[in-house]
Amino acid sequence: MNIDDTAPDFTLKDQDEKDFKLSDFRNKRVLLSFHPLAFTGYCTKQMLSLEAEFDTLTALNTVPVGISVDPQPSKKAWADSMNLKKLRIISDFWPHGQVSQQYGLFREKYGTSQRANVIVDETGKIIFLKVYPVLSLPDIQEVIVFLKGL
Repeated sequence: MNIDDTAPDFTLKDQDEKDFKLSDFRNKRVLLSFHPLAFTGYCTKQMLSLEAEFDTLTALNTVPVGISVDPQPSKKAWADSMNLKKLRIISDFWPHGQVSQQYGLFREKYGTSQRANVIVDETGKIIFLKVYPVLSLPDIQEVIVFLKGL
């Protein structure tokens, strides 16, 4: 996927077994924060940064969501362990990594997604896409500055 491409629509379950359908969020931006695996250091920090900036992001008309290939029960246990109150984290488990594959972010060798932030605008177009080193923490302030500049 590239900037200005139409984001593939999908429906996945969040940590509470509720459907998250991308197209349900038209008229808002959606930050898809891809991460390789639950319960790992950088992924935990990445999701906690989204939780910490949740109100800032929503004030910028942006719905943040974490996404990885972990199964839904693992997402639930991880969300509980991080004490998430606002952030939804969704499971791209089955078909395994299908959404990550659709977005060109699946790491075939490892069976996980890349670490990446993708922003989908109100019309369903990709307006921001950045892949980060797997062993790094994406800078949420970079995303906030981008959104403020729109």
